[in-house]
Amino acid sequence: MTQPLNKVLIIIGDATETVDTLYPYYRLIEAGFQPVVAAPERRRYQMVLHEVKPGWTITKEWEGYSIEAEIAFKDIVPAEYAGIFFSGGRAPEYIREDEALLRMTRWFWENERPMASVCHGVEIPARAGIVQGLRMATVAKCKFDLEICGGIYVNEPCVIDRHMVSGRTYHDSGHFVGPWIRMLEAARAAAFGMKF
Repeated sequence: MTQPLNKVLIIIGDATETVDTLYPYYRLIEAGFQPVVAAPERRRYQMVLHEVKPGWTITKEWEGYSIEAEIAFKDIVPAEYAGIFFSGGRAPEYIREDEALLRMTRWFWENERPMASVCHGVEIPARAGIVQGLRMATVAKCKFDLEICGGIYVNEPCVIDRHMVSGRTYHDSGHFVGPWIRMLEAARAAAFGMKF
């Protein structure tokens, strides 16, 4: 018998946001999935903390924990994964030109696997050309990135449009990560005839 798809990709790079990344990572484990951290290359990456400090008008950044990427984008076989999560922070701005990442992003969209994005993570599906007419939440400063690529900005803590779930920032994690995981569970159950 074919085993259920339990692996889920978490997309990161240098300066990926700590809470954006670790909250879904551990929630996936709780739900019985295997999170697989993916990046431009296999190595340890430095995560950061992002916050607009009192009296500041822009985001302040400082170092958070580090995390090991288990697989490079170029080595991923998308069909082996149940879904994909685009973490935020500074990373998406720098990894969104990676051709392997863009091909994979389009594959998940076209094959209707559950996808999720938070904060700057929106820059990857936007660059991949899959957001035309898609309603998504993101941090306000990325509204332009979404809209210039044809997406529709929604200022809400959880936006679900087809098989894409999105939130604005890590402050929304408790609102949008749960619905995305339920989508993964439902897809797994439907694909393998499991009771849900």
